[in-house]
Amino acid sequence: MRYSGLLATVVLMSCVSTAETPSPISETATNAATAPPRNRDFGWSGFSGPADKAAPRTDANSKLAHSQLLEKARKGGIDIYFEGDSITRRWGTSDAQYKANLENWNANFFGWNAADFGWGADRIENILWRLENGELDGVNPKIIVLLAGINNVGTRPGDDAKVADITRGLKAVVDLCQKKAPGAVIILTAIFPRNDNLAVIPTINQINSNLALFADGKKIRFLNVNDKLADRDGKLLEGMMNRDRLHPAVKGYQVWADGLKPIFTEILGPPAKTDHAPPPTGDPSANPGSGTPPANH
Repeated sequence: MRYSGLLATVVLMSCVSTAETPSPISETATNAATAPPRNRDFGWSGFSGPADKAAPRTDANSKLAHSQLLEKARKGGIDIYFEGDSITRRWGTSDAQYKANLENWNANFFGWNAADFGWGADRIENILWRLENGELDGVNPKIIVLLAGINNVGTRPGDDAKVADITRGLKAVVDLCQKKAPGAVIILTAIFPRNDNLAVIPTINQINSNLALFADGKKIRFLNVNDKLADRDGKLLEGMMNRDRLHPAVKGYQVWADGLKPIFTEILGPPAKTDHAPPPTGDPSANPGSGTPPANH
């Protein structure tokens, strides 16, 4: 397989460049006495460790979200399973502030039984933990759409060791998805460009080049729509992202949908007139009765 050489290189890198000892991430100024550790790149993740080693989110809001996603998984009726971080989450969420995104989601995917299992600020290792702890158990989707890794990339350019770590982590997620849902076709989406620091674009491009090698054209498909989101230098095209230059606007989500729908049609046929996926879930902190502080996922 083409990936075997890449895997050997990744393993060699990890041997030569040992993983950094995890260090605490500084707290935010607001409510520092009780807040979990936070970092502008990593969200509420506490410590940054190897991307291929599952790690839970320990803040109360993430625990509530995990419970919601477990319940969504148990409801069944899901043919397309979306997994990722806030970029994925904000597309199919019930949060009122992302109403336009959900309208776009429904306009594109109604009738294909699609459900969104993304969670904001997740790093790859957090996604691994959620998948290891029930969120894909018994779902048996026909398609899994995966977009993850931007929170591991962060806003600082990465060296070869960082690229290798993120590549290993995403390979671990793909492997786990295949184990939990062996009948599913996995659509591995290239990490989107972020423009809060253009210096990270080469890092993103290197990772995406590695991800392309995972694809076999059958059970694992690689989808890269970045040339429709940004120019050849990675500078975002007008209207594709929100003002944070990281999360897609509706126009950006439509670009992603346009890349996905031909694959969905190939595998599932045209969308039906009815949809059996569970209702969308949202950020628990957006519910005043949740008892958790407001988040921005």
